[in-house]
Amino acid sequence: MGASRLCRLRACPEVTTFLDIKLPALVSFVFLMPKAKIYLEEWERRLHDVQVSKEDLNRLVMDYLVIEGYKSAAEEFSKEAGMNSPVDFDSIENRMNIREALQRGDVGDAITRVNDLNPEILDTNPSLYFRLQQQKLIEYIRQGKVTEALQFAQDELAPRGEESPEFLSELERTMALLAFESSPLMPSSVSELLSPAQRMKTAAEVNAAILESFSQGKEAKLVGLLRLLCWGEAMLEERADLPKLDLSDGTFGERVGR
Repeated sequence: MGASRLCRLRACPEVTTFLDIKLPALVSFVFLMPKAKIYLEEWERRLHDVQVSKEDLNRLVMDYLVIEGYKSAAEEFSKEAGMNSPVDFDSIENRMNIREALQRGDVGDAITRVNDLNPEILDTNPSLYFRLQQQKLIEYIRQGKVTEALQFAQDELAPRGEESPEFLSELERTMALLAFESSPLMPSSVSELLSPAQRMKTAAEVNAAILESFSQGKEAKLVGLLRLLCWGEAMLEERADLPKLDLSDGTFGERVGR
C-alpha cells in the first residue's frame, strides 16, 4: 500500500481508530509468537475486545450512503442517528441524475447537468471532458449513426487527439468500432467499449470529479477500510494461519493450515 494512500486514510477518524488501536492489537498478538494456528474463538474474542464508538460507525455509514448516492437512505439514517449530513441532500440527487443519464447513454444531458452543477468541473478537467466526448462518440456508433459519428470525431475529438498521445490512442480505439462493426474478429479491447461496464466506468469518473469539487472523498471510507483489512490479513498470513474473512457474508471461517 502506497504511503500517500495510507496518509489519506489516516486523515479519517474512523480509519485512525482501526490503524491505532485495532490493527496493532491484532498484529502484536500474531507477530510475537512463532507461526502457529490461531483458532476462530480466540480471533473473534480479540476482535470483540476492541471497542469502536457508535459515532464513528454512524459516520462511516453516512459517508457510504452519500458517496454511493443513496439519498433517501441517507436522509432517513440522518434522522434516526441524529446526525447532520456532510452535504446537501439535493447534491446527491444531482449526482445520481448525472450517473443515470450516462448509464442510459444520454451523454448530452449528463454534460448539461454537470455544467449546471459546477461549470468548472469540466473546464478544469480536460481528461474527463474527453472521456465524456469519447462516450458520446461510442453512443453514436452504438446507434448506427455512422455519419454523425465521423463528423463528431472530426470536429470534437480529432483536435484533442493532436494535443495528447493518450487521447489519440483512445480515439483510434473507439474508431476501430466502425472498422470491425459486428465482426467476430473484433478485439476485446475494442468491443468492451460497447459494454454496459464502459458506461458505468465513465459515470464513476464523473461522480468522482463531482465529489472532489465538493471537497469530498472519491471513494467511500468503508471501501478503503476493507482494502486495508485485506492488506493487513495478507501481512498476518506470513506469520500465522488465522481465520479468514469471507467477504461474501462478513463471517470468519477456519483456515486450513499450510
